[in-house]
Amino acid sequence: MKSKDLFEQGSQPQRDREQPLAARMRPRTLDEFVGQDHILGQGRLLRRAIQADQLSSIIFYGPPGTGKTTLARVIANTTKSNFITINAVLAGVKEIRTSTDEAQERYNFYGQRTILFVDEVHRWNKAQQDALLPWVENGTIILIGATTENPYFEVNRALVSRSRIFQLKPLTEEDLYTIARNTLKDEERGYGKLKVKIDKEALVHLVDVSNGDARTLLNALELAVETTPDHFPPSGDEAIHVTLTVAEESIQRRAVLYDKEGDYHFDTISAFIKSLRGSDPDAALYWLAKMVYAGEDSRFIFRRMIILASEDVGLADPDALPVVEAAASAFDRVGLPEGRFHLAQAALYLATCPKSNSTMAFFDALNTVENERNGEVPDHLKDSSRDKEGFGHGKGYLYPHAYRDHWVAQQYLPSRLQGKIFYEPGTHGFEAGIREQVVKRREAQLAAMLEAENRIFEVLSSNGSSKAKDLWLERTMSSTGEQLADIRDRVLNAITPDQHKIILDLNAGSGLFIWELIRRVNPVKGYVWGLTRTQDEAKVLSRHAQGLGETDRPVILTGEIMKLPLFIEQRSGKSFRFDAAVGRDAFGRERDKRKSMSTVAELLKPGGVLSLAETIPALGSRLSECVRTDALDEDIIRRLKQAEQAIYRNPQDLKINWDQEDLLSACRDAGLKVLKSGLKRFSVKRKVHLEDLNSWFSMDRRSGRSDRLNYAQHLLKHLSSDEIRRFSDICRKQLADRSIDWHQAVFFLLAEK
Repeated sequence: MKSKDLFEQGSQPQRDREQPLAARMRPRTLDEFVGQDHILGQGRLLRRAIQADQLSSIIFYGPPGTGKTTLARVIANTTKSNFITINAVLAGVKEIRTSTDEAQERYNFYGQRTILFVDEVHRWNKAQQDALLPWVENGTIILIGATTENPYFEVNRALVSRSRIFQLKPLTEEDLYTIARNTLKDEERGYGKLKVKIDKEALVHLVDVSNGDARTLLNALELAVETTPDHFPPSGDEAIHVTLTVAEESIQRRAVLYDKEGDYHFDTISAFIKSLRGSDPDAALYWLAKMVYAGEDSRFIFRRMIILASEDVGLADPDALPVVEAAASAFDRVGLPEGRFHLAQAALYLATCPKSNSTMAFFDALNTVENERNGEVPDHLKDSSRDKEGFGHGKGYLYPHAYRDHWVAQQYLPSRLQGKIFYEPGTHGFEAGIREQVVKRREAQLAAMLEAENRIFEVLSSNGSSKAKDLWLERTMSSTGEQLADIRDRVLNAITPDQHKIILDLNAGSGLFIWELIRRVNPVKGYVWGLTRTQDEAKVLSRHAQGLGETDRPVILTGEIMKLPLFIEQRSGKSFRFDAAVGRDAFGRERDKRKSMSTVAELLKPGGVLSLAETIPALGSRLSECVRTDALDEDIIRRLKQAEQAIYRNPQDLKINWDQEDLLSACRDAGLKVLKSGLKRFSVKRKVHLEDLNSWFSMDRRSGRSDRLNYAQHLLKHLSSDEIRRFSDICRKQLADRSIDWHQAVFFLLAEK
């Protein structure tokens, strides 16, 4: 037995010399260990624990060649504890019990702890891991496990919970260069006693192809040095010259023209990204293979694909980003070489999915923010939890989930940006499916905003509202969108616009008809004209139209209907006729409805049609119908109703003192043949604010416009100031900040020239 021990002892130096270079150069102390500064740097927890010999159970997790086993041997050389090494591939429950028995015996007799290093611990089955658990739990065994697999998935949860996980990362290029230089200088274990000349490009190639694996680097360097020249070791002053060709042969990989810091790096990744963007899967795979073969950092490639998934695919395929993210996560878990499947899958998915760069809209918004002086948040969007009472923050906000389809037309941009378009939905993939919804909702918001002055309560107030631009928020409730769609379809379906070439929207400012007309009219055969009442409406419509193609944009005019012939001639240089004219509440605001109707008739071609939807003010609700008036005398109630009825008979108020019969008469006088007509009643929700009531019941004539009286001023013709005050108090108690049903009557008219 002794002779055998002496024999083994005598042969140990020879065995050490004959070990592979990677084994000979394995670090023995923390100072020799290269890399993993994130866990072994000066002052780090693991370094302090090793130096103080105060380790608890730990698991090292990382790809091959990053130093897991080496670090365990450094600990073995540092610690005073008994150190046992077993391999999970070869060891079973029997070996575990032998190790734990030895550990228990040493602790009982000598008070010495035992560190058990288990390489490839993930290969143990649950029974084997459970066999070790009690001894780890009572402190008999301090476990050091090493695994290339994610321990949170592959190792018993009970062991993981009792261990600290340290993740080792692939070595950096600088780490590998340091290891190579140390090897070439080390006279005891490396090649310091030899004259080794290694070309720069050869060393760069070895480091690149090693891909963060020190073992791969040292194995390749060993093969390169010890097979060059053929008569190793060299004689005399002859140097060992390692060229690029030798390096390629040593690592069985040909070097490609690829500089990670130079033009080839940037040109290749550019070609890869452009191939993905251009939906060429073959080219994408070629450039990907070139980068992988050259040793490009796979995380860099994934980073660029993650960017492309949002920049160039976006909502055309919302699954692109999670697919690439999942592939990147899988790559981190699996590593190379199998991780190349995940690189390829991500690249092929991006190359073959639909594309959209609509996320670039963010940079248009960013440019707007950078160039604006003040981006004040509208009051209804402000935080109501702090300044609701004092400043009215949050007042007027409509909670989308309270409405059908969890949406309500509401302006979210600052007033000066109302109608501004940043996002243009793409026309491919998933985004094509949401395009119509986005566009129609945007149009509904635009229509609600531009109709602010054409209010259903306009007859009650001389100046509409003190906040005309914001009050449109209050008119839009759950059923309004459906009603607008009903009105639009009734008017446009009556003229079958796809059969007409030139169509005129007589009140394009609302946006209700004009955008749908553009969708229906073939741009090759015709186009759409629109008349707005104000320059503000025209600006908003023009801004909205910028997102359309050149041939789809409408011709926008501004002014009264009676001046249309002049506007058309100024715009086109000639007079011409329309195949059809449409309008919603187009004639209600006209001072002379008969003359306006005649103007439209003259602009129609023979056989041209006119389709209208006009709200009849006199057939709408009365404020007295919205409250309980039993606290008032019958005589006051009678005179109140008379006063309200008289509002619509005022000969001086041309905007509301008319009805459907007046419109039919004007139509016939203009030489148009009535094809169809009829009334339809609608009911809309309207929230009444205290500001509205104050405006309606103000007795100050200066608060109104000179040509119109407000509600209270009309009532003064039939009621006393005290009686109006009593009715005002009732309205304030029952209506303030509450929603009411307000009825409207819309008259539909279809006529032909």
